[in-house]
Amino acid sequence: MTALTITSDKTSILAGRGGFFGQLSDAFWRHPKLLLFLMLTPPLLWLGIIYIGSLIALLLQSFFSIDDFSGLVNTEFTLSTYAQLLNPANFDIIIRTLVMSALVTLAAALIGFPIAYYAARYAQGKWKALFYLGVMLPLWSSYLVKIYAWKLILAKEGILTWIFEKLHLSWLLDAILNLPVIGGNSLSVSYLGTFIVFVYIWLPYMILPTQAALERVPGNLIEASADLGATPRQTFRTVLLPLALPGIVAGSIFTFSLTLGDYIIPQIIGSSRLFIGQAVYAQQGTAGNVPLAAAFSVVPIVIMALYLSLARKLGAFDAL
Repeated sequence: MTALTITSDKTSILAGRGGFFGQLSDAFWRHPKLLLFLMLTPPLLWLGIIYIGSLIALLLQSFFSIDDFSGLVNTEFTLSTYAQLLNPANFDIIIRTLVMSALVTLAAALIGFPIAYYAARYAQGKWKALFYLGVMLPLWSSYLVKIYAWKLILAKEGILTWIFEKLHLSWLLDAILNLPVIGGNSLSVSYLGTFIVFVYIWLPYMILPTQAALERVPGNLIEASADLGATPRQTFRTVLLPLALPGIVAGSIFTFSLTLGDYIIPQIIGSSRLFIGQAVYAQQGTAGNVPLAAAFSVVPIVIMALYLSLARKLGAFDAL
């Protein structure tokens, strides 16, 4: 008899299937928690050992110090390495990176919001597909290729300088380059050039979450606001912006964190003044000061932990 029917609850209990895989399937069916355990164990081990384990090792390294005479790492617990972060040169690196991250995030939000609004409210059919293609297409090309392409564009002999010359606006470009903080010999070796490339590279990460948040805003709310006599500016300030804010904050998580930790863009485009990512690379790869490099690495982690806690309160995770 291959099956037993229990008429009291109308449940059929089938006989076990033969073979190894059949018995294994039956065991998983009888013990679903075993299947869940086997499925989650490999990724959890990878996350726990490779990712979290490396972060813990990094954190421990930051509490060590470097011997000034031998150059060897002293494994005794100390906070002197973190105290070095307060030195003027190191503290300037942290402030410089924070300011750049904040400015890039603000610019990406100002540029990305109109694009996301148009895509959410007006683009339909093939135009919406074209929008997604235009936003996503830069992400499909090589990161380094884009940066080196921008280096050629911003160079003193690049196409941007040529355009300014053809428009007889070379005086304007020279005036910008002569500005004390953001200028330089050319845009490719200035903070302004670094800022432009940062905004270009990370802009899609701001547009997509903002567009997703705007699509969830009911159109009748905007119409009701206009019917009640609100001006377009009042509708934007009191209706549209508060409802789209979680998406903007979600996009800012990407733009802020990616700028905070990037070292390739400032290395290729920008002045000789370091950012946090460059400082970590220099201290660990060139100077051999692993504890100070680890201390520098902890700074973005702490900043992003605070930033994510604030973003969570603003509902950013619901917009991802």
